[in-house]
Amino acid sequence: MKVLIAGGAGFIGSTIASRCLDEGIEVVVLDDLSTGRREFVEGRTWYHGRIDDGALIDRIFADHPDIVATIGCAAKIVVPESVAEPLYYYSENVVAGLALIGHLLRNGCERFLFSSSAAIYAPGLGITEQAPIAPMSPYARTKAHFEQALEDITAGTPLRAVSLRYFNPIGADRKGHSGLQVRRPTHALGVMIDKYHAGEPYPITGTDWETRDGTGIRDYVHVEDLADAHVAAVRRFDTITSHSPDGTAYRVINLGSGTGTTIRELIKAFENVTGKPLPTEPAGRRPGDNAGSYPDITLAGELLSWKPALTAEQGIADSLAWYARRDLVLTEATAE
Repeated sequence: MKVLIAGGAGFIGSTIASRCLDEGIEVVVLDDLSTGRREFVEGRTWYHGRIDDGALIDRIFADHPDIVATIGCAAKIVVPESVAEPLYYYSENVVAGLALIGHLLRNGCERFLFSSSAAIYAPGLGITEQAPIAPMSPYARTKAHFEQALEDITAGTPLRAVSLRYFNPIGADRKGHSGLQVRRPTHALGVMIDKYHAGEPYPITGTDWETRDGTGIRDYVHVEDLADAHVAAVRRFDTITSHSPDGTAYRVINLGSGTGTTIRELIKAFENVTGKPLPTEPAGRRPGDNAGSYPDITLAGELLSWKPALTAEQGIADSLAWYARRDLVLTEATAE
């Protein structure tokens, strides 16, 4: 089996590529390195370019006519940037993504696995795949619009598609090949690591939410667990799409922890890993904040025989290990 990974030089895409190779699946990577890293494609079959470059994609399929599926990981993902530059996000995540689908269909590649986002849901705890779609940022809306397009395209063309929805990947490739390449991550664990190394208190934004300990709840899943789910979806793709309950060739599956992690629980796990107390300070609720979300992952168990194997503590430990060696791996100009 051979797959094309669009965005295969990024944090998640490169980890999926590593897992595919471990499982005997050949990999062809397409990435323009706008956010991905050259180091993450070293030794792999890689084409440097954009996903909407039809001539390049035609060449990829001429060189590799045995590609049986495409995994779509190429996207811009920074929420504040999407607010500041919404046109850019729609151009990159929707317009370029739809161009890719057209190029794939022209080349007879009719299996598309989309690395999507659970951020398209309305906030909630234990969100199922049938929950209301209510994205709260331009980034999330681009994911939702692209998914809606996939559903329409699968209804009118030979394309079959599966969307995997998840929130926050943590950890790193445990063989040390890749990890989160940005120097200033904005998610809770990334901020926690930065504050820990700076010797500064970690701000807890709200302690009176309706959660099990009053702090906001988020969903974290190890990037290697996510990679395992993508591999399982590729291997079971035909079964998944041919047994859709509504008879469509489009399927949605949630991935995640299944329980979520509160900020206090994340802090406790962090302290267990480091063996040191993490100073904190109350910061009050931020405008636009909510209690948080995590998805129900029952369907992933049924269709993929998947559930996360790695704990939040393992994800924290691997994130810290990657932080310590990141600039040794990223030998070119370090990502901002």
